[in-house]
Amino acid sequence: MQISARAGGRLILICLCNVSVAFAIGLTLMNTIQPGHAWRGRLGELAGIVQHENPGLSAPAVEPGKATLDPLKNIVGYVPESLVDPFTKNNVITVVLLGLLGGTALRHVKLRHEAEGNSGVFQPLERFVTGVYQTLVQMLHWVVQAVPFAVFGVVAQVVGRSGLAVFQALVGFLFIILLGLAIHSLLYYPLVAWLVGRKSPRVYVGGGADAILTGLSTNSSLATVPVTLRVLTEKIGVSQESSRLAACVGTNLNNDGITLYEAMAALFLAQAYGFDLTISQQVVVVLASLMAGIGVAGIPEAGLIVLPLVLGAAGLPDELILVAIPLILPVDWIIARARSGVNVMSDDAGCDPTGPAASRRSGRAVAMRAWRQGRARRDV
Repeated sequence: MQISARAGGRLILICLCNVSVAFAIGLTLMNTIQPGHAWRGRLGELAGIVQHENPGLSAPAVEPGKATLDPLKNIVGYVPESLVDPFTKNNVITVVLLGLLGGTALRHVKLRHEAEGNSGVFQPLERFVTGVYQTLVQMLHWVVQAVPFAVFGVVAQVVGRSGLAVFQALVGFLFIILLGLAIHSLLYYPLVAWLVGRKSPRVYVGGGADAILTGLSTNSSLATVPVTLRVLTEKIGVSQESSRLAACVGTNLNNDGITLYEAMAALFLAQAYGFDLTISQQVVVVLASLMAGIGVAGIPEAGLIVLPLVLGAAGLPDELILVAIPLILPVDWIIARARSGVNVMSDDAGCDPTGPAASRRSGRAVAMRAWRQGRARRDV
């Protein structure tokens, strides 16, 4: 779809406001409650579930890895030496930046050829990109289908080795993550919809219930886009233009559930490992979570896939990251659905509140002009 600079700017501003509140909620909870401290001294016991893969691993008492927490050095590190460099070094952020740069360049070249009347020149490349995209989507679809079986195997292994006691240890982690998601989705979003969008919480939550429940059940905000479009226009009363912008385009930006989860999980594990991050270090974690939320696809378990990226930005060594992922897998199935529900609600909240009002004002203005012209003709 064609997006005007003004509409795109408003969308970005709305997204930045929403995600800033999400980060404020997450950082406040993690720095005041500090739930990760409950895992200190127990990491040897918890790490036992993956002891067979890391025989020398015990309660970690190591220094942060080589990753720097200086924002300027991190930005410099994201600039690749070659197109192959980020893939060989598994630098996900650089891959995302290359994807954004490549997509923008392709769009610019396409528009230039269309303006010159040579749209046929670009069509072979467009068909090639479309074919590659469809191939990758099919591969990703197979991976997504296999993920539940993989998670089931990991959870079964955890229960078989450690019993149900491991879930008791994860209650604190599960509670704090769900608390942050609940505050952001059930308090902040309805309040913004009421005060800014002039939509009551009953209309915002009740009207969007179909999309929210679909996101919870499918565990994918991207698969929920058709339902989100329908509820925005038919039940919440948002204009077609604003709803399409928020649901079709904003769904790539409105991943507040993932960004909030990434930041809170990184701080939780950093506290558990004894890394008390300073404010500047937490800002780096926030920026990495923001980039991960923008670059990740709206597919099941996407938040878990990019979590190592954020943990690396927090300064956790690779060997500790290998332990952290299996530890939280048993409860990620629950958290993943909560993340998807929050992402869908963020799409609903990402609609430009001036859209419907502007349409009504425009309609009233047209009606007033028609009335005045009719009155003038009658007077003549």
